[in-house]
Amino acid sequence: MPQEQTKELCERTRGHLRDANRLLNDFLDQHNLRTLTSEESERSGNENFLREFLADLRRLAVFCDLGYEKVSLVLRRAKFNEEFAAKVLNEVFRSCVNNFYCPRNEVYEEDGRYSYTNRDAFRFREEPPESLKELTFRLSRIFEKLRDELEYYETDPITRLRMQRHSATS
Repeated sequence: MPQEQTKELCERTRGHLRDANRLLNDFLDQHNLRTLTSEESERSGNENFLREFLADLRRLAVFCDLGYEKVSLVLRRAKFNEEFAAKVLNEVFRSCVNNFYCPRNEVYEEDGRYSYTNRDAFRFREEPPESLKELTFRLSRIFEKLRDELEYYETDPITRLRMQRHSATS
């Protein structure tokens, strides 16, 4: 990938991570287990499920914050280092995107057929409060863009280097 494209991708990635961080931190600042349990009281929700959901959100917030800092570091350097940028973008994909789509506590999973079935993009292990559902769907718009844009960096650096060499010799 040309250096200018990589730099632009880093700038877009930083913006997406900033937006995700803002959503996550605003939600976590305003909601806790007690508020979610009271929101859920009409449906007699499972407190353990909510605890696991919040833990996954906190974990994702940490990964997004670290990713934002690393991408910012790439962009702050006096001379843009494409190899370092590629490594950071790969880390962002593996830590942020993968942790959104595969949360540690498996409180939800992506339904790959949602576009064909007119259903929601995610299947929740249990029915969450509306605020958690809304947050998940708002975050999914951000992480869908990140996943599409960083798909190239999903592969490990050695395989990517081989692909570049192969395309250069062809």
